[in-house]
Amino acid sequence: MTACSEQPAAGCQRPAAVVVAHPDDEALWLSSAILPAERMVYCFGDLYERPRDSRARRRALEALPLAGIVKLSVPESGAGFCADWANPQPTPFGIEITEPAARARYESNYARVLTGLHDCLAGCGAVYTHNPWGEYGHSEHIQVHRAVAALQAELGYTLWFSNYVGPRSWPLARQLGGELRWTERRSVLPDQAMARRLRGIYRRHGVWTWSALHHWPARETLYALAPAGTAAVGHRFTGEELLDVARLRWWPPWPFPRRRLRA
Repeated sequence: MTACSEQPAAGCQRPAAVVVAHPDDEALWLSSAILPAERMVYCFGDLYERPRDSRARRRALEALPLAGIVKLSVPESGAGFCADWANPQPTPFGIEITEPAARARYESNYARVLTGLHDCLAGCGAVYTHNPWGEYGHSEHIQVHRAVAALQAELGYTLWFSNYVGPRSWPLARQLGGELRWTERRSVLPDQAMARRLRGIYRRHGVWTWSALHHWPARETLYALAPAGTAAVGHRFTGEELLDVARLRWWPPWPFPRRRLRA
């Protein structure tokens, strides 16, 4: 089992990229990877049927103090939480969407995300993205993970994701946790200064989508999935501790914001 280190590494001297579905996801779920990354990729642009918020999001992106920003600008599908989270069904596009029109937009978006990511991730040694259950359970987070994972064999990067989970996504995390095998694990310090700086920009533009009471943990865990064909040994997720986002609040002050994956 790989020893824990303080910060994520770019890997093999090749560029590292952070790939997220929406602006503010990077601050919430991957703050420790922002500064080491040479590329910051946002997959989705305009919000579904919300033109005013879409304009505000574009202004916020222009104000971000980050280098290497890539905007794929795929319009959101509106699928959001339109899934059976009690009995989630993974699909090649992400997760089964229960509303037909949203499902059609969602599945169509997958090809657009995949095509956009292919060019901007070429040459990367490490890609940090959403976890397979979409942190708190967002269908577009899951879709982005699927797209990054689908390109891994061809582009040869190591895929990294963090250990956040929520009550909605817990059944999917338990399901996928029995199938996945991580090849490296790192305990890291969230970059709280950067995360709060980005939150301030998003809030000034009215596009911060998460709780104002969110409390970044003292440490988070990053898991790596090595590309196929490497000699890396895979480890089961059984017994791993995930950070429950519903308990990462200043109030009430939850003392134990973790859930453990059982066999």
